[in-house]
Amino acid sequence: MSFAIGLICRECQSTYPDGAGYVCEYCFGPLEVRYDLATANGAVTRKSIEEGPFSIWRYGALLPDPGESPVDLGAGWTPLRRATRLGEVLGIKELWLKDDTRNPTGSFKDRVVSVALSSARRLGYTTAACASTGNLATSVAAHAASIGWPSVTIIPSDLEKSKIAMTAIFGGTVLGVDGNYDDVNRLCVELVSEHPDWAFANVNLRPYYAEGSKTLAFEISEQLGWRTPAQVVVPVASGSQLTKIAKGFSEFLQLGLVDGTTPVLFGAQAAGCSPIATAFASGADVVTPQRPNTIARSLAIGNPADGPYVLDELRRHGGDCGSVTDDEILECIELLARTEGIFAETAGGVTIASLRQLVQRGSINPDQSVVAIVSGHGLKTLDAVVDSATLSATISPSLASAEEALRQLAVVS
Repeated sequence: MSFAIGLICRECQSTYPDGAGYVCEYCFGPLEVRYDLATANGAVTRKSIEEGPFSIWRYGALLPDPGESPVDLGAGWTPLRRATRLGEVLGIKELWLKDDTRNPTGSFKDRVVSVALSSARRLGYTTAACASTGNLATSVAAHAASIGWPSVTIIPSDLEKSKIAMTAIFGGTVLGVDGNYDDVNRLCVELVSEHPDWAFANVNLRPYYAEGSKTLAFEISEQLGWRTPAQVVVPVASGSQLTKIAKGFSEFLQLGLVDGTTPVLFGAQAAGCSPIATAFASGADVVTPQRPNTIARSLAIGNPADGPYVLDELRRHGGDCGSVTDDEILECIELLARTEGIFAETAGGVTIASLRQLVQRGSINPDQSVVAIVSGHGLKTLDAVVDSATLSATISPSLASAEEALRQLAVVS
């Protein structure tokens, strides 16, 4: 049973019935899903959640109605790992990693797509579509294939070959646009009106799509023993993930399901595309668009839709936003791999590098608990590391050659 009761404008609070809307008729503000938390209070319990499936749908009561059954590849319930070795390097006493590399298509996007396409099927759509920087396209194509739907995914044509292949393998239509993500997104907004039976996950289905990110907050709280962490670091592209994680913690606290207080959230951006970090640092209320130029292409959204809401969330609770260079990103992909055995895509490098930066400048308290979200698998962005992560040495097939190489590499004396 879902306690979702329709949509609400984030600006003027106008309410709408459940349906395929994403922009307020009165003020043109964005819509989001609203819930009857008063009725949910007492009906949604720790026990009722724990009896659910080991996926995002254990929290189905606090997600949009999926209809008869969810479109579900098994997204969610990914590991929350105590990162002792990385914590020692960064000087953090209690560091946890939310490892979303373990989702079905290798990124957190499986959470949002499962929710979006479940709602799309219930609302009568027939084709799955999206604008994407890569991970969303893969997830949409995979989920659509699982229910026999056609898919149309639209991406910048210069994405990593691995991400293009991971999307195309599912058999849908993949269109590459000669431009950046913001060009892709503008095109998709135009296509919505031309193809009313297409469910663009992050355009006309955006209110439902965005709700999937809340499950990160739900899982983190449950996996910590029904308590909130003190601080959470979130990679930021459009900003939707950060704002919905905040919403997830708020809902759990309102329902009395967790102990603790509202966590302080921190954003993480690449310096080559950091419109939110730039606005935050300058004290601006308006996010000025930027032209992306970074290896972290999954975060390369120069005009983030949720930018103002991210600024509000960061400032409301004393957060901050990191901005890190491509060199720092690559360094921290390696740091994460060699300390914790997790291979992250470039967005994960942004998260860890920003975490380090925010600790060093005193924004994050290293004596309090920190959760860092690793949102995608490194196999998606092999291009970034293939030249540096390579053979230690090339040897002949002999013991003498092996021993000599090991001595030169200081593996043996």
